[in-house]
Amino acid sequence: MESSEKSTRETVPWYVVSGFGAHIKATPKILIVQKRGCTQEIPLSAIRHLLVMGGHTIHSSVISRLLSAGCAVSFFEADGEPLGFLRPYGFQYDQIVREAQVRAFPHSTALAIAKGSAHARILYLVRLQEELDHPLFYEGELEILEKSVSELDYLVRLEEVRRVHRLISDMYYEILARTVPAGLGFRRRTSRPHTDVVNTLLSFGYGLLFGNMCVAAIGAHLDPDIGFLTRGKAGLVHDLCDPFRPSMIDDPVCSFVREGLPPGGFECGPDRCILSDDLVQALLQRLIRTIRQDVIDSHVFALKESLMKKTDFIIHIPEPDSLNGAHDRKVSE
Repeated sequence: MESSEKSTRETVPWYVVSGFGAHIKATPKILIVQKRGCTQEIPLSAIRHLLVMGGHTIHSSVISRLLSAGCAVSFFEADGEPLGFLRPYGFQYDQIVREAQVRAFPHSTALAIAKGSAHARILYLVRLQEELDHPLFYEGELEILEKSVSELDYLVRLEEVRRVHRLISDMYYEILARTVPAGLGFRRRTSRPHTDVVNTLLSFGYGLLFGNMCVAAIGAHLDPDIGFLTRGKAGLVHDLCDPFRPSMIDDPVCSFVREGLPPGGFECGPDRCILSDDLVQALLQRLIRTIRQDVIDSHVFALKESLMKKTDFIIHIPEPDSLNGAHDRKVSE
């Protein structure tokens, strides 16, 4: 475990203080984070970007010493919503990374994301089929999904890649709906506000994943709004999240639902579905284990490196069980 943590810190030079109640101080050489009786000391030389997420007490010495050392500091709401960014005088690295995003040929990166997402979804559905005691796929559905993935390699226009990606995603959720009790009203993925509990739980999980991914993207000085497969605000964050939704969110959420939701855990009406605090906390305990920040950081770092070095973006898709320590399946363009 120690060697793994050391490797992550060496290759991902941003440091996150999340939650609430930490006291953040600094000596001339050490960043000190005290929280709930625990103290962490990190050499300032090991940090290139400090990310403060949530509510904490931070000494002005932290800001001045990090800025003097050429480090950036970013602030976020507790859910990962960006608030602001401090940079040293003359700091240009974020502009350099952003220019690399703008200059990148979007098709190859969008294709890698679409293929990674499709492989992750098919992999998860096939695994579910092996575990369930009833047929999951209708005749020909798996073949359609696999054929759609193979079709991606021959698509030239980005709109065509997006169309196939939407087709695979829509089919995925319709098939996934067959794995949860029909009485819960989940038939497909819907937009907010949701009127069924499964979509509501999925959105809660996706929100957590989004926050963690957004913090990592900004930590790498990537512009969260310059996406490749997804356009618009936070397009890049949605792109980065998509391949990890099946393993980090869909699997724990659907397993949670299949085990049976507690009476009074939610209330769904014609306008929206509301989750109880107890239900949210119970699900949160599972998502804490599956939303792996080390996997997220490595994923974001790989994209940044591919943009800066103009190499292919390679996505490592963890199988659901691998989030507890097994192997990854590598998917590249």
